[in-house]
Amino acid sequence: MAKKLSITPLHDRVIVKPAPAEEKTAGGIIIPDTAKEKPQRGTVIAAGPGKKDEPMSVKAGDTVLYGKYSGTEIAIEGYDYLIMRESDILAVV
Repeated sequence: MAKKLSITPLHDRVIVKPAPAEEKTAGGIIIPDTAKEKPQRGTVIAAGPGKKDEPMSVKAGDTVLYGKYSGTEIAIEGYDYLIMRESDILAVV
């Protein structure tokens, strides 16, 4: 599931591919594009080596939860990703 990218994050940074936004609610109501919320779940695509005294606790392929406004949006090879610090990740699912 993890894809090989042409860039490698440094230190405690990770590259996350956000999950697609929900198309409809649990009750079956279709959500219009203007009302969709930013996803807070994604898959780690690449992870840096970690800090000097702290190894990384996430690896490529992990599904993670992160804060709503975490990370910086970047486009690599035509796809949208987030690059963030490992400390911005709240949990591994």
